Amino acid sequence: MLLPFRTAAAALAFVLAATFAATPVRAQSEPVVVFAAASLKNALDEIAKSWTGKSRTEVKSSYAASSALAKQIEAGAPADIFISADLDWMDYVEKKNLLKPGTRGNLLGNSIVLVANKDWNKGDVKITKGFDLAKLLGDARLSMANVDSVPAGKYGKAALEWLGAWNGVSGKLAQAENVRAALALVGRNEAPLGIVYKTDAAADNNVKIVGIFPSDSHKPIIYPAALLKDSKNARAAEFLGYLSGPEAKAIFEKHGFDVIATAMRKAS
Repeated sequence: MLLPFRTAAAALAFVLAATFAATPVRAQSEPVVVFAAASLKNALDEIAKSWTGKSRTEVKSSYAASSALAKQIEAGAPADIFISADLDWMDYVEKKNLLKPGTRGNLLGNSIVLVANKDWNKGDVKITKGFDLAKLLGDARLSMANVDSVPAGKYGKAALEWLGAWNGVSGKLAQAENVRAALALVGRNEAPLGIVYKTDAAADNNVKIVGIFPSDSHKPIIYPAALLKDSKNARAAEFLGYLSGPEAKAIFEKHGFDVIATAMRKAS
């Protein structure tokens, strides 16, 4: 049976009103896309899950070397937040005018360690100036993230140079695309030793820490975070702020990070 004109018009108006009213809700529920250094995966996944439970907004995180992520952002990859494992790659993105002004802040600190496979039986290594890492390796290779571009690899190379051990091991490297890949080589016993972040070592039961690099052997390890200029997601600033809140702080610290942020700045 055909509806009277006024009834049909009213029904149509109701449908249109409901459609337009729902549009902002859908826009607000769009996932917050985070490009983050590979070493953050375990902690950030847990934090994202916690925030999603409260905000009902999903977080989609893409993990890789900070260098690779910075290049992807430069090439136009869509993301809302960038968290780098060093200042250099955040500086790179900022100099390209790709950050939202006033949102950059330093979030975390970390340290680098020497790890071995869990079956390593040669004991701990005292890492001081002049220690003979090449002798310890023998004919085997040292697993590291790429020493020319990946932050963990750059920190590791700087430390080895400061300690006087670089020349002895520079020809014995197994370089990986990111620090988690370097960790995996040691976990699979494809390399007896590797240099990774302290937090990475805690994330893999197949490796153990056998030495700690002196903090003055390299630049401070700092993780900056910022909103990206082209982000249109209104919830991204909220998640950035959540990263320096008490709940995120507890999770970061549980995973071994040093939380150095008091409050991340929101977009102005």
